[in-house]
Amino acid sequence: MTRNTAREIAVHLAYELSFTERSVQGLLDERLSGERFETLAGEDELYAEAPGPTQAEYIRGVVTGVAEHAPELDGYIAKYAKGWKFERIPLVAGAIMRVAMYEVLYRPDIPNGAAINEAVEIAKKYETPETVKFINGILGSFVRGEIAEEQ
Repeated sequence: MTRNTAREIAVHLAYELSFTERSVQGLLDERLSGERFETLAGEDELYAEAPGPTQAEYIRGVVTGVAEHAPELDGYIAKYAKGWKFERIPLVAGAIMRVAMYEVLYRPDIPNGAAINEAVEIAKKYETPETVKFINGILGSFVRGEIAEEQ
């Protein structure tokens, strides 16, 4: 499994966290099981291969981090979503941005450009072209506004 595939699965799980009452650990344990991947493999090629130890660790770390930092990440989304009420942002778009922002803030092993580019590529699969531009704009403004200030 590639990092890109693992990132997209992390987005799926971050999205699911938006509307479940399950614990992060419980969700991850169930969703990252080999049996779950076997079940979903016929429906979505993304699940054709279960993650190995390195990719499972990455997915668990990102999804757990997104859950732990959700208020902070949502605050950044709201700050840079000029003219949009946070409640109007599609849940999938929110999950994509949370994962990318988490990577920028807390995963120094991932270049900012890679986090943004991958977020945009994932968004192209699930969102309208207008929403993809919106995501790209928010993430670019976030990096310029928050990360540039720290350096």
